[in-house]
Amino acid sequence: PCALGLATPMSLMVGIGKGAENGILIRSGEALQTARAIQTVVLDKTGTITKGKPELTDVLISDQPIVKDDELLRLASSVEKVSEHPLAQAIVEGAQARKLELAAVKDFEAIPGHGVSAKVENRNILIGNLKLMHREKIELGSLEEKSKSIADDGKTPMFIALDGKAAGIIAVADTVKEDSAEAIKALQNLGIEVVMITGDNRRTAEAIARKVGVVRVLAEVLPEDKANNIHLLQAENKKVAMVGDGINDAPALAQAHIGIAMGTGTDVAMESAAVTLVHGDLRGIARA
Repeated sequence: PCALGLATPMSLMVGIGKGAENGILIRSGEALQTARAIQTVVLDKTGTITKGKPELTDVLISDQPIVKDDELLRLASSVEKVSEHPLAQAIVEGAQARKLELAAVKDFEAIPGHGVSAKVENRNILIGNLKLMHREKIELGSLEEKSKSIADDGKTPMFIALDGKAAGIIAVADTVKEDSAEAIKALQNLGIEVVMITGDNRRTAEAIARKVGVVRVLAEVLPEDKANNIHLLQAENKKVAMVGDGINDAPALAQAHIGIAMGTGTDVAMESAAVTLVHGDLRGIARA
């Protein structure tokens, strides 16, 4: 009995110490023990599979133009400069690169999982996804088709409406991390199912999933539904690990059997997770 009482904590301490040497911070012995039983790893897309630093790629205007493309980008950027979303920052940086003067914003409102609304220069502006446009009953014409081809390229299209009329699309692309495909392959070689979860539209999500070798995609998931999606996977009698880096990943990290946070992400995510990958290197998941 004495040998067991000594060997068990010692092996856990060695395991946790080895993890720390490899940039993997393991919060408890329980997390280390659970890790070997994991069957499914759920990866958040933005900032986990991708770099989380999107860039502006396209500005398209509607068939019956309300404004020119630079004016569309200027108005959209004026709204997005108030937002903290990574996609918003990409739009603002795109406008700054074109040296566009941004205007003052009134009545800014973030609509979780849909987009944002605000007033700029007495114009009501809506920026968001297809769900937002449908909800506000905005006629999109050919813009909907154009958005599909943009999404098929792995870019994220955002619709812009001015005063209740579709004005155009601004597209942003987030590049995949160099090590993502290799890390996902390593997990699959261990016999672990890899699932990608994202609030992004299905076409964009599947285009990125194809690039990195992920088969199962949970797309268009609202931030508050991430934890519920983890719960549904657990209901399939699977031991589930969740990997994320953002504030909206925290409930899902807590819901999973093991939460794995990117050390390059938010403090809230790291606080909710049992394991933190210090360098934000996805290959650390298989190592852990």
